[in-house]
Amino acid sequence: MPRETVGRTFLVALSVCVVFSVLVSTAAVTLRPIQEINKLLDKKKNILLAAGLMEEGKSIDDLFAAVEAKVVDLASGEYVAEVDPETYEQREAVKDPSLSVEIAGTALAGIKRRAKYAPVYLVKKGGALDRVILPVHGKGLWSTLYGFIALDTKDLSTIKGLVFYEHAETPGLGGEVDNPNWKALWKNKIAFGASGDVRIEVIRGSVVSGRPGSQHQVDGLSGATITSRGVSGLLKYWLGPAGFGPYLDKMRT
Repeated sequence: MPRETVGRTFLVALSVCVVFSVLVSTAAVTLRPIQEINKLLDKKKNILLAAGLMEEGKSIDDLFAAVEAKVVDLASGEYVAEVDPETYEQREAVKDPSLSVEIAGTALAGIKRRAKYAPVYLVKKGGALDRVILPVHGKGLWSTLYGFIALDTKDLSTIKGLVFYEHAETPGLGGEVDNPNWKALWKNKIAFGASGDVRIEVIRGSVVSGRPGSQHQVDGLSGATITSRGVSGLLKYWLGPAGFGPYLDKMRT
């Protein structure tokens, strides 16, 4: 009787599939806590980078001890005490109709819905509020860019840093949002005009220092016009009245 039959071959293949499925499932369950810890550390790192608080040789958790997280109702600008900032996920809330709102028309950020609530991160220095870090996101050319912008609380207009921690823009073009040299251009730029309108933008070409409006401008990304426009649009949206505008107004008063 032949040993290599179709049934025997199928049984061996099925057994191998079952064994490897169990191994993969076990690995996924075992590694999930580690993945969540690493995800949280990466989030803290990017918030610290935006705020300009990263220091070589120091623990991320130790540095983050100076940061207080809160959740804000974007419509009213008030803090939401009943929502835990440690567990609240803004990106998940967007998928829930009860926790998000539809954006009428074409939003500057290129998004169709936004969460009702958003986390904010407050940094104190010498017992006084020093800067606030806000999460921002919007469409680039190929992807949604997710990042953080830090504002100096002395005027809530001076930018202390901008980082994007997730995107799928073209390497060498739109992907230059990760370039440290380009990110450094944002420091001390002014987000708002004298009348309170959002003026910050990424322009085509290079900024001419001293030219009127240059304090509100950042060099464009060469060969990445759509990504540059996307960055300008998402910042104007999230710093404007439909985003964190009401919250920033309350902080000013």
